[in-house]
Amino acid sequence: AERSLKNLCLTYMMETIRGEARNLCFTQLEKSHNMTDTLAALSSLAQYDWAESDEYLQRFYRQWEHDPQVVDKWFAIQAGSRLPGTLQRVKTLLDHPAFRLTNPNKVRALIGRFCMGNQIRFHAADGEGYRFLADQVSALDRINPQMAARLISSLSRWRRYDPARQALMQDELKRVLAAPDTSKDVFEIVSKSLG
Repeated sequence: AERSLKNLCLTYMMETIRGEARNLCFTQLEKSHNMTDTLAALSSLAQYDWAESDEYLQRFYRQWEHDPQVVDKWFAIQAGSRLPGTLQRVKTLLDHPAFRLTNPNKVRALIGRFCMGNQIRFHAADGEGYRFLADQVSALDRINPQMAARLISSLSRWRRYDPARQALMQDELKRVLAAPDTSKDVFEIVSKSLG
């Protein structure tokens, strides 16, 4: 409980973007002896476009690249960033040697985290997040229809958003539905959503 409170405080302090919070985050990354504190500090740091952010992310990957579950967390931290370039980073990470579209854990960590857990960047007004999801669902539907159906459900809640986003989400749902080889799983979710 103390660790959880400490890391929540770090998150709040980082929002102030003051030097002491930044230094505290760096110190926690350097001196942490447990994964909880390391991940909390790395997650906070990933929200800022500082040179140190990429350095610490790469250092973390090099240290833990042998552990697939920790690498999943590394993918998720980057996909959850609220920085403007997050979608491009996610697209780049699709080509990372540790990522496999055939591995459901990797898909959940990277694509799932971006589309289901990054409300700011996924719902960007330009609709790029929606297009990205539709593209990934189309590719994934041939490999793992259940996972593709789970991911496309992020667009099935289109009625909750403003008219402009509703239209963009519906366009992508229609595009997925129009694919000639749409699986039964994806077809069911999309058709019910549009119906």
